[in-house]
Amino acid sequence: MTSFITGLPKVELHLHIEGSLEPELMFALAERNQIAIPFHSPDEVRAAYQFHNLQSFLDIYYQGANVLIHEQDFYDLTWAYLLRCKADNVVHTEIFFDPQTHTERGIAFDTVVKGIHRALEQGRETLGISSQLIMCFLRHLDQDSAFATLSQALSHKDKIVGVGLDSSEQGNPPEKFNAVFQQALAEGFLTVAHAGEEGPPENITNTLDLLGATRVDHGIRCVEDAALVERLVREQVPLTVCPLSNLKLKVFEDMKDHNIVELLRKGLCVTINSDDPAYFGGYMTDNFQAVADAHPMTQEEIAQFTLNAIQASFICEEEKQRLTRMTLDYLQSEKSSANSKA
Repeated sequence: MTSFITGLPKVELHLHIEGSLEPELMFALAERNQIAIPFHSPDEVRAAYQFHNLQSFLDIYYQGANVLIHEQDFYDLTWAYLLRCKADNVVHTEIFFDPQTHTERGIAFDTVVKGIHRALEQGRETLGISSQLIMCFLRHLDQDSAFATLSQALSHKDKIVGVGLDSSEQGNPPEKFNAVFQQALAEGFLTVAHAGEEGPPENITNTLDLLGATRVDHGIRCVEDAALVERLVREQVPLTVCPLSNLKLKVFEDMKDHNIVELLRKGLCVTINSDDPAYFGGYMTDNFQAVADAHPMTQEEIAQFTLNAIQASFICEEEKQRLTRMTLDYLQSEKSSANSKA
């Protein structure tokens, strides 16, 4: 199964680019930009990654982002992630970025988006990895700040396909951002949002009904509401689930307790993603492997995570069909190879 997972084409829909900042790059950028950080080595940084909830992670996450200053920094960050994608056979990725994390400390919106976009364009040209960019609002800030951020994004519609909502879910429900999401929809942006990670199932319902979200990031607490689960199956609402993230943030104590396979077998459109891989100990292949190690699954079931992600992605129908054929061809070739060996 390890060999099958390694070779499986993958599509990532839930990745915070700031969360792919590896300790080595953090140190390199801190030195380059003469930014003081409260660590003495990359190993010391990793030792600090012992989180007990979402907020304990966010505290160090925002601290790490302070080393990102110039357009080249955002390019280097994104390029390093794309190289990980290439190694993991990720053929398409839709990445989040948090402009307020940077504009709140005086970094220009244009600096952030241009650096990320330049790397994504090069990834498409030289690595063959297609991509989309999604701008997230920080939900612990107020809606006025989100409106200001949306206005800055309007000149970058050629680079940004959608808007999302992340950061602390507790105490910051979807309805807090209803108006700005309606404005984003009116401007032609697609919408997604984090919901049902630490917050209750009604956050998922309100994300769909109030924010017009076409997919839900995390969504794992949907199982607490049977009617909601039925709706998610019926409407095939994608859930971008992040297994190692959920484990690291104590949403589940053990991967064997994770409900992602249960959700898949119930017929939900669940996908596997890495979230903030530098902090949570794994990129896409690691997340697939962790789920497969904890839950006996068939190759068809594992491949279904990719097929779901293709359908849930923001790419054109023709490209969805191409990636679907690629995945099914891979599955068939692996089964034929296994049968011939048997």
